[in-house]
Amino acid sequence: MADLPSLLLASLSPGTRRQAEQNLQTLSLQPGFLPQLLRLVLDASQDRSVRLAGSVYLKNTVKSRWEDEESAVAEADKVTLRRDLIPAMMTLSGLSDKAVRAQIAETISSIAVTDFPEKWPDLIDNLVASLSESNFSVNVGVLQTAHSIFRPWRAATRSDSLFTVINFVLSRFGKPFLQLFQYTAGVLLSRSAQVASKSDLEFAAQTQVLLVEIYYDLTCQDLPPDFEDTQNQFFGAPSGLFLQFLDWDPSELRGDPDDISPSLPSQVKTHILEIAELYVKLYPETLQGSGAVEALVRKVWELIGSGKLPGLADDGLVSQALRFLSTAIRSGYYKDIFGSRDTISSLVQGVVVPNIGLREHEIEQFEDDPLEYIRLDLSLPASSGGLGLGSHDVVTRRQAAADVLRALVGSGLETETTEVAGAWIAQGLREYNENRTKEDSWKAKDTAIYLLTAVATRGSTTQHGVTSTNALVDIVQFFSEHIFQDLEADPGSVHPVLQVDAIRFLYTFRTQLTKPQLLSVLPHLVRHLGSNNYVCYTYAAISIERILFIRQGTQLLFAQADIHEIAPHIIHALLLKIEQAQSPEKVAENDYLMKCVMRVIITARSTLVPDYEKILQRLVRILGIISSNPSNPNFDQYIFESISALMRFVVTSNPATLPIFEQALFGPATIILQQDIDQYIPYVFQLLAQMLELHTTDVPVAYRDLLQFLLTPASWQQKGSIPGLVKLLKAFLARDSAHMVSTGQFTAVLAVVQQRLIPSKINDVWGFQLLQSVMQNIPPTQLKQYFRAIIVALLTRLQTSKTDSYVYHFVHFLLFSMAINVEGLTPDFVISAVEEIQPQLWSQILTNFVIPQTPKMSPKDRKVAAIGLTRMLTQSEVILREPSMKTWPLAFDTLAKLFSEPQHLTSKEGEADQDAGLTMIDYEEQTAGYQAAYSRLAASETVEADPVAFVRDPREYLGQQLKQLQKSKPQIKSLLTAVDPSSLPFVQSLVAAGYIA
Repeated sequence: MADLPSLLLASLSPGTRRQAEQNLQTLSLQPGFLPQLLRLVLDASQDRSVRLAGSVYLKNTVKSRWEDEESAVAEADKVTLRRDLIPAMMTLSGLSDKAVRAQIAETISSIAVTDFPEKWPDLIDNLVASLSESNFSVNVGVLQTAHSIFRPWRAATRSDSLFTVINFVLSRFGKPFLQLFQYTAGVLLSRSAQVASKSDLEFAAQTQVLLVEIYYDLTCQDLPPDFEDTQNQFFGAPSGLFLQFLDWDPSELRGDPDDISPSLPSQVKTHILEIAELYVKLYPETLQGSGAVEALVRKVWELIGSGKLPGLADDGLVSQALRFLSTAIRSGYYKDIFGSRDTISSLVQGVVVPNIGLREHEIEQFEDDPLEYIRLDLSLPASSGGLGLGSHDVVTRRQAAADVLRALVGSGLETETTEVAGAWIAQGLREYNENRTKEDSWKAKDTAIYLLTAVATRGSTTQHGVTSTNALVDIVQFFSEHIFQDLEADPGSVHPVLQVDAIRFLYTFRTQLTKPQLLSVLPHLVRHLGSNNYVCYTYAAISIERILFIRQGTQLLFAQADIHEIAPHIIHALLLKIEQAQSPEKVAENDYLMKCVMRVIITARSTLVPDYEKILQRLVRILGIISSNPSNPNFDQYIFESISALMRFVVTSNPATLPIFEQALFGPATIILQQDIDQYIPYVFQLLAQMLELHTTDVPVAYRDLLQFLLTPASWQQKGSIPGLVKLLKAFLARDSAHMVSTGQFTAVLAVVQQRLIPSKINDVWGFQLLQSVMQNIPPTQLKQYFRAIIVALLTRLQTSKTDSYVYHFVHFLLFSMAINVEGLTPDFVISAVEEIQPQLWSQILTNFVIPQTPKMSPKDRKVAAIGLTRMLTQSEVILREPSMKTWPLAFDTLAKLFSEPQHLTSKEGEADQDAGLTMIDYEEQTAGYQAAYSRLAASETVEADPVAFVRDPREYLGQQLKQLQKSKPQIKSLLTAVDPSSLPFVQSLVAAGYIA
């Protein structure tokens, strides 16, 4: 491992990165690698870049391999890391080690997620033992570690296991934490001799920042008794610690006025107001009657009123202060504070208006960093996989200020708020109209529009825009009188910010406008796609995409007939903007444009047939450019979705076009596979599967040549590729099973299932999917000699490492195999294979797994379960022989319970939505952001055929099967009398229907 520093340096250079990463990957599999890497990180004599790269690699390796099934970290290395990481944080307590310390803290957090407290019971005790009243630099390392462990609780779902961990922490950490908090606060607020130097003061202030953050962590799920008992020391008016810190502003810590990073006092105040907001939301009763909220509101007013904190560094503090006010207003407990007209007027004048206008740095951002301006202004998902912030999580001052108005409107104070805000809106519009020729006159109108948008909104979401409005505001009238003129104006005739305001107004209130109104303004939005202003054309693309996404119930508002004429022009304008970029990174930079392309294709559908070749060629050309350096996962997702959707609708309309798609896509797909562009390989497999599924006759040789490659172990190394590979192999089984049987290639599929998928807790679900496809498409005569080995593999996994999910899918597979209508595939095909392994083993599986699991089947699986059980009960010879026969009444009882919810056993004709996959394209809908593990290509998916479609009515099918069976097996009557009493009404209904005597 002597060359580890050079490898880490090489991994930072684009020219040597790939080879260095491969060498590091090989090296990382050796025992002792991670402890050695940690020692390197702590070696102060090493180059700083090497240490930082090493800390990042340590964190990433721990995240990906700590509990990995195939290449988990060696147990000895785990023990060493758990022992050495806390002391490492102490060693990294200096200011120069801040970046490295953050990586080590995240490493500890990752390990704690799986190992704490069971495998790491002394973690908290070690942290507490390391706390110091004399060395604040050490405390910074300890508390940063603690915060990295506790912070995930903020977003965690409440559960018994979560509270077990929290209580474990509180029992050891709670009291020492509160003591340190009060001690540190006392040192800072009294400015004791212990922090006489600036360096000591900074470390103590950093400690205080972390203490306030951890206070939030420890109270975010529930209010611990120790915190409730000491609450007055923190919140009590007028001298509680939180209130004192809102006044705390030592001159030595103020920093440079031009610095955009918040000062340490600003961070402390911001986190205190986060805690105050949390308490108002979750524990309002603890603050009522104490005067705490009233005192906090006064402090906030003093702190930010009349624009007292104009600097960029204080944006976070001002935004959080405004959010605290909004939360207090919405709570409804403090109407005596906010309810009077005078208070509302003062609030709007002193707090809202000073923070709602665009500031100089935002105007600069509009011109110099337009993507960031757009993301912040609309609270949209960030490029490269960021999550949408949503309307509830405002991040800019003007959003936070606007939210105060929305809170007032939504709290029953709309009349007073609308009147007060209306006066300011009218004043802004008047200033603009009277001074249009002046350079900055547009700012007054921009502020007026933003105020109007805020006061008109009662409810909104990122996905749907405004969902409910203030009845006192006429949105359509305001649009026609003040907005439309800027929307239709020629570029350059009005300030670009006002044109953007006009587009944003449409975007915001899109669901409040009628379809004819939206159709009338759509051409104006299309025209703005040709604008030279980056923000303007991007806003236009975002607005078009969201307008086309509007739904009424489950149906899209706009159909292909609505946009068939304009769709090619929209796509052309969007692709033109994308193609103008000069580098792969710039081409993929603006994913909002590609998302709009995708949405137009999905809406226009088959009407794009006349233009599809040109669109396809341009999309493939763009894909070729960005594949040389993939940089934006969102853009990648949308371009592949666009290609997939175009193929889906064009080929469905005209099957003769399929070879054109294959000709265009096979080349790029081959290059991606050959060059091992791992970000794109999952998409390629799904596109290939989609094209193969579209074949209705012979499968072209090109696909068969690919199959051999798919079945090699190397193809299954990348975890993210496995779902796409399974989809592609299922397409081969469905379309070319005869060739796979004649060449024996289906046995390689079985090997993948047995050796790669079923043993894996992560991938077993894909193994079952592939097995089900095998059962449907490979003749039982060919499968029989291998089926016993398959069952052995399934039972081995069941015995060695079963999970609830595995048991579910195992039972579903057994019932599926007995339910599907394949010639030669009888229930005894499955049961006999089990019995060959061990006599009476099927009875054990039926009793211990199938019968308990069947009632838990999801609605979509219940019909398969019902048919599988019916066929087992009526067509199996084994089950009707002693001693297996004793399980027959038990299985029948289970089936009877399934029929207690008949709505899940039948499906109406035409009910399946063939475009169901398309509704899952949007990250906003998934609320999951970019999923690196598997990038699912939604446009390539269709609803799979009902595997038991040969049965229309499961109850009638059961009756007919029993009626037929009774002729040859008279003992059925005695078996029916042995069922559970709760099943007798169902038996009687079968008798009444004439199915059984």
